[in-house]
Amino acid sequence: MIMSRFTSFLNGMIIGAIAGAIIALLLAPKSGEDLRDDIRREVDEILEEGRRAAEQRQRELEEQLNQLRGNSG
Repeated sequence: MIMSRFTSFLNGMIIGAIAGAIIALLLAPKSGEDLRDDIRREVDEILEEGRRAAEQRQRELEEQLNQLRGNSG
């Protein structure tokens, strides 16, 4: 019961933060070009972070695979 309330609270907080960020972007006194540039930069940063995380995970999995191959041979 407590965990369910906490999960609901956390979900609400995340949804609220996302909605607030979107509203702030849409209501910000910027030109359309500036807003597009800001969004493009944010998307590029998120994509780069995802690439780095994927590369890190790939290295970890390759290391685990090499350990398994070494233990089975």
